[in-house]
Amino acid sequence: MDLEKLEGRITRLEDLEAIKQLKARYCEICDDNHNVERITSVFTKDAIWEGRGIGKAVGHPEIKALFESFQKTITYSQHMVLNPIIEIHQTTATGIWYFFGPFTFTENNQAMWQAARYHEDYKKINGAWKISHLRIKGPGMRANYEAGWAG
Repeated sequence: MDLEKLEGRITRLEDLEAIKQLKARYCEICDDNHNVERITSVFTKDAIWEGRGIGKAVGHPEIKALFESFQKTITYSQHMVLNPIIEIHQTTATGIWYFFGPFTFTENNQAMWQAARYHEDYKKINGAWKISHLRIKGPGMRANYEAGWAG
């Protein structure tokens, strides 16, 4: 087998795994009370975080401020992502992830299941993958814990 092709295949597998670990780290940080001190570690300095109905934050200071607001409005979250579709283009990549999870909000102590999709862009900087643009897109469904999706 051609060693150059083998090296390319191994690099691709390592990049895929690194992006999966990056997304897992993002979810873990969110579920660590939307940890403001850790959140910027997974984003490029000029990253964009945006979610329909939530807003848009550009750069580390705005992303930290957004996560501070989450700390005030979300008392519990459990981010679960699955079915990743990741495309790698050397030092950039894109990913789509299905998301669902239980959340509890301070307003009226609402307990809700949420479902949506993450559409993300990534950059490899000094050998490490970072999120450069995170978009939360539909269906953006919410369902009460007790009533469920059909309620």
